[in-house]
Amino acid sequence: MAKTTIDYRTIINDISNKKYKPVYFFQGEEPYYIDVISNYIANHLLTEEEREFNQDIIYGQDTDVKKIINLARSFPINSPYRVVIVKEAQKVSSLDDLSFYLQKPANSTILVLCHKYKKLDARKKVTKELESMKALYTFDKLYDYQIPDFIETYVQERGAKIESKAKTIIAEYLGNDLQKVANELDKLLTAKPADSPTITCDLVERNVGISKDFNAFELVNALFARNVPKANQIAFQMAKSKGFSIIPTITALFSSFSNLMVYFYIPNLPGTNYKDDQEVANELKIKPFAVKQYKAAALNFKPKKTMEIISLLRTYDAMAKGIGNSSANDGELLKELVYKILH
Repeated sequence: MAKTTIDYRTIINDISNKKYKPVYFFQGEEPYYIDVISNYIANHLLTEEEREFNQDIIYGQDTDVKKIINLARSFPINSPYRVVIVKEAQKVSSLDDLSFYLQKPANSTILVLCHKYKKLDARKKVTKELESMKALYTFDKLYDYQIPDFIETYVQERGAKIESKAKTIIAEYLGNDLQKVANELDKLLTAKPADSPTITCDLVERNVGISKDFNAFELVNALFARNVPKANQIAFQMAKSKGFSIIPTITALFSSFSNLMVYFYIPNLPGTNYKDDQEVANELKIKPFAVKQYKAAALNFKPKKTMEIISLLRTYDAMAKGIGNSSANDGELLKELVYKILH
């Protein structure tokens, strides 16, 4: 299926400049951008007075294609446009029937369909119609390595800055759930002193509950360095923190050790025992400065041990979810896990 790589801000900018399309179909595994754009359309395309009679927001489980088409074919009242927004469009049955409307959409209606968490079948007629009219926009999940850049851009767009370490800690702790990341950043931007432009590690620690010294990011560093005292200290401090959940930590560890496994199989430069830093960065989808961390880890963990660790992480993830675990809490599980990784 052809994939539209247009930046979501371009769509919003076009709408703000009254460059409308008769149909927008937003799909993909990343719901954050779909929500941002559809909410912008709902709040800005029509005036408040026009919205009263000319805007419909409906949900996929409560509607069908026939109703969607009937709404889209209705004429606006005292407004140049009608807006019809279909939330959770992935729950609408027989979406392929929409292709009849797409062949001749109403000029006075802006139809927006929000198809979250999945993509249309590329073989379907509706997909081909949407592609031909350049109305299909796909938003895939960001890779973990892209989250720090998302955080920095999000903060900059709101007139603030963020410390590099604070950015990395948030990314490691929250992963690639963009809505969750945005919510925490909004909380930090509100809590930030008015006379300070920067989100600091201390601010993150006070308001998000992620210690600047004892977190998944620092734990990975200590484990990769095989620094036993430091890794144990971090694990013990994390384990006793209020409301500690091991799941984000396991996610960060799994990502890092999976990358280490891939690292072992990246070819060395011809005639040397060294790997090309840029090739490693491209293969692991990490920033070039992080390559040295994996080079150091490769000296401390062999492929067999790394595979055992990945298996351990799967086991402890299941235990954290109550599978095969009757008594240990998340803190106890983390201390056990760190011990087994190091020994």
